[in-house]
Amino acid sequence: MLKMHNHGDMIDRIRALLMVIEEGSVNRAALRLRITQPALSRQMKALENEVGGRLLEREASGVSPTALGHAVVKSMRPVVKAYDAALANLRREARGERSELRVGYLISAAQSVLTPALSRLRKTHPDLKLKLHDTSPREQIDGLRAGELDVALIGQEGAVAAGDFHHARLRSFGVCVAMADRDPLAQRKAVSLRELKGRDFIGVDEEQMPGRNRWMSEVCKAAGFKARFLVTVDGITNVLSQVASESAVTLLPDYFLKSQHPGVTFVPVTDERARWDFIVLWQRGRAPASTRALVDALNEVTAG
Repeated sequence: MLKMHNHGDMIDRIRALLMVIEEGSVNRAALRLRITQPALSRQMKALENEVGGRLLEREASGVSPTALGHAVVKSMRPVVKAYDAALANLRREARGERSELRVGYLISAAQSVLTPALSRLRKTHPDLKLKLHDTSPREQIDGLRAGELDVALIGQEGAVAAGDFHHARLRSFGVCVAMADRDPLAQRKAVSLRELKGRDFIGVDEEQMPGRNRWMSEVCKAAGFKARFLVTVDGITNVLSQVASESAVTLLPDYFLKSQHPGVTFVPVTDERARWDFIVLWQRGRAPASTRALVDALNEVTAG
């Protein structure tokens, strides 16, 4: 078993072993590594002690690997390669360079905001590799916190995590109410929130969309009444199904006015104070150039 007390030293010794085997000579390997032959010999001895056996056979023409040496090379060459690649990526990131950008987004807002922003980004960063993840608000926030996402394009739910990341409000949408087709208000061109007083509301699971129910409650409170939630379910699709079956209502950003769902009608809300913000979150610290470029593109698209 390898007794790796210092991973950095171990990697250096493995790298040195690979050089010795490639050259077939400790002297020639020492010259390429720009260290003295005694220093390299001490590294090989230390590596043999850590591994627990001889790695090199001395011959008249130089050195060759033992069976254990071959096994170490086979096992550790991919490790060294992966280590070097990871270190190179980290150094590029430290310089503000990234070869890929990982973006989480809401599919409902992708067409109007993300797609045109990415078109602009590709013109300025044609070699950038994009990884796009259509995920729920909770998954986006968790992905940012785990370092698995660089940028999150999120709705009002992003407000609960705004303090943990850089953030910017891209656009403020109006609000619409989703109600059953048979609802008397469904034939109206617009409704005020006060007209929903006493209605049952359908909420969405906080684990999936943190802060969404609180936002609805605050919007209703500003209109002078307390929202009464009949049930809380997973996902917007299930919310709308409940709206249709229970003759209840729910509040959504007004881009849902272009949506269709069986048995549901979307009606604009007239209250000017009722707004739904679309937010971009990105990692704290020095942002890579690609992240800054995407945020700039998003701002340009939403400002236009």
